[in-house]
Amino acid sequence: MSFLVTLTVNRACYRVVLEDERMTLLDLLREHLELTGTKKGCDRGQCGACTVLVNQRRVNSCLALAISVDGADVLTIEGLSQGEEIHPVQAAFIEHDGFQCGFCTPGQIMSTLGLIQEGRTGEDPERIREAMSGNLCRCGAYAGITDAVLDSLGRMREKTTQNGEAA
Repeated sequence: MSFLVTLTVNRACYRVVLEDERMTLLDLLREHLELTGTKKGCDRGQCGACTVLVNQRRVNSCLALAISVDGADVLTIEGLSQGEEIHPVQAAFIEHDGFQCGFCTPGQIMSTLGLIQEGRTGEDPERIREAMSGNLCRCGAYAGITDAVLDSLGRMREKTTQNGEAA
C-alpha cells in the first residue's frame, strides 16, 4: 500500500508517494528530495544532527515519520539563505567559529533558529546551553556555538526591527 504525502519544504510544495509508511522525514528529505544538508548522525534522536523545523518547531527528523508531516511546513538548512545572502544565524556561526568538522552544524543552526523562535532562553548562556543540549558536537565547539547563538539573538532582533516588525 502506498501513501501520498503533501508538504511544503523550504517554501516549495511537494507531493510524495511513500511506499513504506515507516519512512522517516530524514530519509524523505535526503533520499527523495535530495536535500542532503540535514545529516544522519545517530539515527536514534540522540545527536540532533538531523534537526529541522516543522511548523516552526525543532524536530529530530530521524524520529519523525514522513507520513506524520503531511500538510506541514518544513524548513531545512538549504532553505535558510536568500540567494547569495546567508541567514543571520549562519553568519553568526561563521563569525564565532561555531563549528569545526561541520557535520553537526546544519542541525546546530536549525536548532538555534528554533530556539530563537521559541523565545524561552533570553540571553542567558546557561539557558541557551540547556536548550541546545540535544545537539551534540563531537569536536567540542560548544563555546563558539554558545557565542553564535547569543550573537544570533541580536542579529535576528535587528533584522526584525529593520523589517518594521515588532521586536
